[in-house]
Amino acid sequence: MSVLVIATIVIVLQLIFGALMGDRTERIQYNEFLEKLEAGEVALVEVQPDRLIITLAEPVEEAGGFTVRVTPTPEPGGGFFDRAMGNVMTRQADQAAAQAVVVYTGRMPDPELLARLQRHGVEYKASIQTVNYFWMILQFLLPFLLIFGFFILIRRTMSGMMGGRGGIMGIGQSNAKVYMEKKTGVTFNDVAGQEEAKESLTEIVDFLHNPDKYVAIGAQQPKGALLVGPPGTGKTLMAKAVAGEASVVFFSLSGSDFVEMFVGVGASRVRDLFKQAAQQAPCIIFIDEIDAIGKSRDNQLNSNDEREQTLNQLLSEMDGFDSSKGVVILGATNRPEILDKALLRPGRFDRRINVELPDLKGRVDILKVHAKKVKMSDKVDLSRIGKITPGAAGADLANMINEAALHAVRMKRQEVQQEDLMEAVEVVIAGKEKKDRIMTEKEKRIVAYHEVGHALVSALLKDAKPVEKITIIPRTKGSLGYVLQAPEEERFMSTKDEMLAEIAVSMGGRAAEQVHFDVMTTGASNDIEKATRMARSMVSMYGMSDKFGMMNLESVGNRYLDGRAVLNVSDATGADLDKEVGKILQECYTRAVNLLQENEHKMKEIAEYLFNKETMTGDEFMELYKKEAEATAEVEAPAEMETPTEVEAPTEVEAPAEAE
Repeated sequence: MSVLVIATIVIVLQLIFGALMGDRTERIQYNEFLEKLEAGEVALVEVQPDRLIITLAEPVEEAGGFTVRVTPTPEPGGGFFDRAMGNVMTRQADQAAAQAVVVYTGRMPDPELLARLQRHGVEYKASIQTVNYFWMILQFLLPFLLIFGFFILIRRTMSGMMGGRGGIMGIGQSNAKVYMEKKTGVTFNDVAGQEEAKESLTEIVDFLHNPDKYVAIGAQQPKGALLVGPPGTGKTLMAKAVAGEASVVFFSLSGSDFVEMFVGVGASRVRDLFKQAAQQAPCIIFIDEIDAIGKSRDNQLNSNDEREQTLNQLLSEMDGFDSSKGVVILGATNRPEILDKALLRPGRFDRRINVELPDLKGRVDILKVHAKKVKMSDKVDLSRIGKITPGAAGADLANMINEAALHAVRMKRQEVQQEDLMEAVEVVIAGKEKKDRIMTEKEKRIVAYHEVGHALVSALLKDAKPVEKITIIPRTKGSLGYVLQAPEEERFMSTKDEMLAEIAVSMGGRAAEQVHFDVMTTGASNDIEKATRMARSMVSMYGMSDKFGMMNLESVGNRYLDGRAVLNVSDATGADLDKEVGKILQECYTRAVNLLQENEHKMKEIAEYLFNKETMTGDEFMELYKKEAEATAEVEAPAEMETPTEVEAPTEVEAPAEAE
C-alpha cells in the first residue's frame, strides 16, 4: 500500500504544480515576433525544440529620451527546478526592478533567424533538454501500480465485509470471540435476581469442575441449555458468569455471525466452531440470538436455504460431539416459539432455563449489585425504588442507577441521594422534563384535573394501587403529566375486580375532564389504549366475560417481545368480542364518572393544589384526600343528626296506637 500512496502523492503534486507552472505567458504569431524584432522590442530569445520564449524590452523614461531595461530571465537551475518533475519555480527578483513581459511563439524553419538576432543585438540561448529516466520509468509503471493497489483495496474491503480471518480464503472460519479462563470478568456474584436460573447453571459448572462423580453414577452432562426470557433480563450476562465460574474457555458469538451472502459459509463456520471447541475442551459455546439460525423449517415462501443448511449442520454437530469431553452449548433467545422443534429436543438443548423479569426481592438485589459501583448515601432506600418499578428488567434497573449518578453530578453532589434515584426512575419511565414546552393556563388546568381524576378514582377504589406521585410537568416521552402508582405488595396474578378497578383508574382522567369541564381532549389516548388492551385480555384470554365464559379467543404471538395477541376465532365471533370489550369499557367509564361526581369537591381542591404546585407526592395527595373527607363528614354530620330527630318524634306518638 505504500507504493500506492507514493504514486498518488506524485500524481497530485504533478497536477498541482502543472497548474502552477502552466503556460502563463501570452502566445503571439511568428510574423508579430518578427515585427517586434525589427522594432527593437525584443531583449532575449530562448530557443526550444518546439517554441521560442521571447522576453520583451520595457521602455524606461530618461532625461535624454527613452531606453530599455531588461529583467534577466533566471537561468535554469538558478531559480527553476525541472518542470518534468513538477517542482515549484521560485523567483527572487529585485523589488524595484520592473517585471519583464514574456511571450512565446511557435518555432518556424527560419534559417535566417540567428542572423536577424545578431543583427539587432538580441541576446539568445538554447535550452538543454535532459532525459529524466526516473520520471519515464514512473510514468510507465504508474498505471500498473494503481491497478494493483485498487485490487488490494477491494480485497481488504471484501474481507472486512465477510468477517473472515483470512479474507476470501478464511470466509468459512468461525468468528467467535474467545475468552480464555476467567477473562469474561463476570461471576455469579455479578448476577442477581435470577436465583432459579443460577441454580440450574451451577450444576453445569459443577460438572465441568468435577465430571468424575457424575460419570461414576452414570449421569450424562447436559449437552446444552437454552436461556429464554425478555430483553434486558441478563441472559448474556448469565452465560458469561457460567464461563467465569467454570474457569474454562468461552466461545461467544451471535447467530447472525453464521449468516453470509455465500451459500455454505454458515455450515462451514459451524464445523470450524465445533472443531475449535473440541481442541479447547473443556469449554463453553455461547450462541446469542440463536433464533437467527434456529428458526423453524416450515417450507414457506420466505424460507432461506442457506439458513436451513446452517441449522442442519448445527443439529448434526450437536448430535455428533461427545459430551463427556466437557463441551457445553448455551443459547439465548427472546423468541423461543419460532425455534425448530429438532433444536429443542433432549439431546441437543436438554434444559430450557427461563430468565424472567425479577420480582420485588430480585429488583432490590439487582439494585444493590449496581449500587456498589457508585457512591451511595446511607439514607438511600433501594427497597422503595424496587417497589415502584414493577416489570423493570435488570438492564432498566442498571440504567436507573447510572441515571441517578449522572443526576447527582449535575446537581453537584458528592454521592447519590434518594431524590436522584426517584428522578432516575421518572427519566427511565417517562423521559426527561421538557422545560421548553409551556402550556397555556387552560391546558395546564385540564391536565391537573385529568391526573387528579386518575389519582382520586384510585383512592376511592379498594382494589386499586396506591398513588406514589402526581405531576403535570411534561416529559420527553410524550406525556403532559402522569400518576405514578406503586402496589403495596408484589402481585403475581390479578383478580377480575382488580382489573376492573385498574380500567376504571385509566378512565379517571377522561372522566374528570367530562365532569368538571364537559370537554374531551386528546390527552386520554394512552389511557384508552391501556384500558382497551386490558379489557380485551379479560374477555379473550382470561375467561372473565359472562358472554364467552371459559373460551380462549386469542393467543400471544411473541410472548417476550411485543406480546401481540393473535385472534383465533371467526370474524363474527371477533365482532362479538369487540362489543363485549366496549361494554366493559363503558361500564368502567360510567363507574369513574359517578365516583368523581360524588367527590367533585375533593377533586377540585386537590386539582387546584396540583395546578399551583405542579408536583405532589403520594403522601401529600392522601393528606389532602383525608382532609377533604373529614371536612365533608363534618359538614354532613348535623344534617344526619337532625333527620333522626324529625323522624323519631312521630314514631313516639304513633307507638301507643300501634300497641293498641
